[in-house]
Amino acid sequence: MPYVSQTQHVDRVRGAIEGRLPAPAGSPRLVSSWQRSFETWQLDPGSAIGPRVLTSAELREIQGKEEAFLRASGQCLSRLHDMIRVADYCVMLTDAHGVTIDYRIDRDRRSHFRHAGLYIGSCWSEREEGTCGVANVLTDLAPITVHKTDHFRAAFTTLTCSAAPIFAPAGELIGVLDASAVQSPDNRDSQRLVFQLVRQSAGLIEDGYFLNQTTQHWILFGHQSRNFVEAQPELLIAFDECGNIVTANRKARECIPDLSGPRHIDDIFDTSEVHLHDLARTDAITGLRLRATGATLHARIRAPMRRPTRVAATAAAAPRESHAGRHPGAMSRFLHSADPRIAQNAQVALRIAGKRLPVLILGETGVGKEVFARAIHEAGERRARPFVAVNCAAIPESLIESELFGYAPGAFTGARSRGARGKIAMASGGTLFLDEIGDMPLSLQTRLLRVLAEGEVVPLGGDVPVRVDIDVICATHRSPSQMVSEGAFREDLFYRLSGATLTMPPLRERADIRDVIEAVFDEEAGNAAHVLMLDAHLAEQLATLPWPGNIRQLRNVLRYACAVCDLSRVEMRHIAPDIAALISPATGRELSHAPAPTDERTRIIEVLTQQHWRPNAAAQALGMSRATLYRRMAKLNIIGPHRC
Repeated sequence: MPYVSQTQHVDRVRGAIEGRLPAPAGSPRLVSSWQRSFETWQLDPGSAIGPRVLTSAELREIQGKEEAFLRASGQCLSRLHDMIRVADYCVMLTDAHGVTIDYRIDRDRRSHFRHAGLYIGSCWSEREEGTCGVANVLTDLAPITVHKTDHFRAAFTTLTCSAAPIFAPAGELIGVLDASAVQSPDNRDSQRLVFQLVRQSAGLIEDGYFLNQTTQHWILFGHQSRNFVEAQPELLIAFDECGNIVTANRKARECIPDLSGPRHIDDIFDTSEVHLHDLARTDAITGLRLRATGATLHARIRAPMRRPTRVAATAAAAPRESHAGRHPGAMSRFLHSADPRIAQNAQVALRIAGKRLPVLILGETGVGKEVFARAIHEAGERRARPFVAVNCAAIPESLIESELFGYAPGAFTGARSRGARGKIAMASGGTLFLDEIGDMPLSLQTRLLRVLAEGEVVPLGGDVPVRVDIDVICATHRSPSQMVSEGAFREDLFYRLSGATLTMPPLRERADIRDVIEAVFDEEAGNAAHVLMLDAHLAEQLATLPWPGNIRQLRNVLRYACAVCDLSRVEMRHIAPDIAALISPATGRELSHAPAPTDERTRIIEVLTQQHWRPNAAAQALGMSRATLYRRMAKLNIIGPHRC
C-alpha cells in the first residue's frame, strides 16, 4: 500500500512542479526529476503498479553480457547486505540501464520485498518508473537518497532508497548500487549512515572492476599513508610495459589532474632513483614524489597477471585522435587497427555517432557487425541509454511483429493480460540494432518504415500510437541493393536505412589478422584457470586459413584450444581436428624456418639503435606500423634506454 493516499501524493507532486508547494527534501535534483517524469515521460504519479520485471530469458541475456561486472561486485554486495540486513534492507545492483542484475535479500523476506518491486530483473529507469534512487543516479551520475514521498509514483512512497554510481576504468557508467528498505523512520536523516555505506561500497566495486579489467597491465597501488597501501589503497594507476599510463581510478584522477591526458608514468612521478618493474618483483612499498606537487605517495607495483592484449597495446602506442564530443570507448580497438578499412570505418563511425543518421553495416556472418554497432552506440551521446539488439533471422515470422512492435492486452491467444512493450519501444531514447534486416518479412518492412518516418509505433492489437525516439543501426550479410532489384526488400526502406553504409571485411582479408588472432586468444585465455600463451608458429598457421565463419569461428576454435590445453602453451595438438586438417604440411615446414624470438629481438634492437630509438623511423625501417613495433617490443621485453 502507498505511504500516503494517491490523491494526496498527486496533489503534492503537481504543486511542487508548478512551484506552489516546497520541493521534496529541498532538492532541485528531485524537482527536476519529478518534472521530467510528469512532462517528458508522461507518467502517472498516482499509479500504484510495481516496476516492470524482465523474463528469465531476457535477464539471463543481460547477465551474460555483464559477467565481469557481476564477478567483481558479488563479494561487496554480500558485505554491504551483512552490515544493513538487521535494519531490514535489501541490496540491488543494476546495469547502466537500470535493470536489476543481482541482489541480496534475506530469504524469509523475499516475497515481502518482491511485493514492493524490489526483485531481480526489475527495471528502474526514470522513463518507466519516474523519480527513484536508481533512476536519479542514471540521470545525474551522482549518489542520492530518495526517501519515501520523494518518489514520483505513489507505489513507491513506502520505500527509502540510497544509490550510488559505479564507473568503468574509461569513465563510463556501468551500473548502480542501491540499498532499499520497505519500512524506515520518516526522518530522512535516518538514512545518512546507509547512504555513506552505499557510496563506500560502490567505490570498492568500482576498484574491484578496475583491477579485473586491467590484469594485463602493471598496476600502481597508492595511498598517502604507508600503512594503508596494502589494506585499502586509494589510488590505482594502470600502465603498460613501456610506462605509458593506460587508465586510472576515479580517486587517482581527482588527486592527480595530470592523469586526464595521455602521459608516461615518469611524467607523474620522480622515478630517477627507483625502477618500477623491479618494485613489482620485490613487492616492496616505496615513497614516490609527485612531480606536480612534491608530495609523497606510498606505493607498491603489481606485475601483469596475463599477457597484454592487442587492443591495450595498440591503444597505448598509437597516437590519440581528437574527436570533439565523442567517447571512442570500444571504438578504440577499431581506430587503431592495422587494417586500413577497419580504421576508416571507425573514423567515419566516430564522426556520425550521435548525428541521428541511420547506419547500415554489411559483411559476412561472424565478422563482428554487432560488436561494431555497439561501439558506435557507445561513442555517441546516447551511450548511457538502451542498446536493444534484434536478430530478424532468429525470430519466427509469426512472432516478429509482436516482438518488434509489442502488443495490447488480449491482442491474441496467450498474450499477457497487461500487454507487452516491443523492442522498438524499449530502445526509445537509445539505439535499436536490427541484425539480418534482409530477413525481415515485406509486410513488416512497411510498418518499420512508418516508425522511422513518423517516430511512433502502434502495438499489435492497439490503436493508440506511442512516440519513440531511436537511433537505428542495421546489419546484413546479404546485398540489400540486389534484394531491392529482386523485389525482396522495399526500395524506400533501403534508402531510409542506408544513411551511412559501412562494410566490414572478412577475417581472411584483414591486414591485421595476426593481431585479431592474438586479441581473441588473450580474451579466451583470460578465462582459463592458468596462464596460457599461443605458440607463435601456430598463430602464423591460423592466419593462413580461410575462416568462412570469420571471428565467430575463430573464437570457438581458440576457446576449445584453451579449454583442452593443460600446459602453458597452446599448440597444434590442442586445435580441433577439423581445423588442424586444413593446415597444410607445407605451411608448417615453411614456418619452421621462421626466425626465433631471440633473433627477432636482436634485429629490432639493432634497428632501434641505428634510428636512435625513434619509434616512427624504426618502424618504417622494419617494415611495420608503429603500433606493431610497440607490441613486439612489449612481447620481447625491449625497453628503451630512456625508460630504464
